[in-house]
Amino acid sequence: MDNTRVYRMSFASVYPLYISKAERKGRTKAEVDEIITWLTGYDGEALQRIITNKTDFETFFAEAPALNPNVTKITGVICGYRVEDIEDPVMQKVRYLDKLVDELAKGRPMEKILRK
Repeated sequence: MDNTRVYRMSFASVYPLYISKAERKGRTKAEVDEIITWLTGYDGEALQRIITNKTDFETFFAEAPALNPNVTKITGVICGYRVEDIEDPVMQKVRYLDKLVDELAKGRPMEKILRK
């Protein structure tokens, strides 16, 4: 996939898909939000602003208050790529988020998802 296209996608366009994926598997929007907060440092109010403003992924990650220091503990394959081997920094962060939501949907406990 063209990375430029992903960068320009609004976070708001993908966010409902994350929620839907989690809810189909019996998980909650609150858990998805907890994952996003853990990964980026955004709080609920800032997250809502990002959704309302239709902020693109590149800006979403560039303006994130604090990428979690345990992000390097996120490993594995998502969309056919090993997240730890992705060289493009924005794409890697997008895939980290995808991976965390995927783990949530697969029923993994939050403590393990959040690398505690």
